[in-house]
Amino acid sequence: MESGKDSDRPKLAAAFEACRLTGAKLLIAKLDRLSRDAGFLLGLEKAGVEFVAVDMPHANRLTIGIMAVVADEERRMISTRTKAALAAAKERGTVLGGFRGGAKVDHAQGTAALVRKADEFAGRVGPMIETMRSSGLSFAAIAEQLNARQIRTARGGRWASMSVKRVLDRQTNGGEAAA
Repeated sequence: MESGKDSDRPKLAAAFEACRLTGAKLLIAKLDRLSRDAGFLLGLEKAGVEFVAVDMPHANRLTIGIMAVVADEERRMISTRTKAALAAAKERGTVLGGFRGGAKVDHAQGTAALVRKADEFAGRVGPMIETMRSSGLSFAAIAEQLNARQIRTARGGRWASMSVKRVLDRQTNGGEAAA
């Protein structure tokens, strides 16, 4: 989904072109989702694209003009409130951005450290998974059993069939999982 505040929106441009070529009307859910830029909304008429907003199906040029100006002002107010809230959070000492969990990467070593950790983990849990697989269990069934045993993935999450497959791939490929 593309943001209504952006002016460079390739999918919207393609939809406009399709409407121009076929003579169709563009159907949008909400006027403010199409754009929060008054100039953009008011310029649609000149662009040769008719549209209908589901939230205001009977809107005319006047209504759309007024709503466009309101949406534009709302965009500015949202930006101001967001900037003020971030500044207040920063003043309170809240750390903004940064690490959100997962494996820690030593950037000096690049991704080699991550690969090494994944290989080590696969070496520990891989034999158990191989035993389950050789007894005929599917990847999904193995994931269920690992979760039931409260064994976490290398990054501390729950197992899924694809994570089981990746550990087995690492075991059979002698290291890095196949892409």
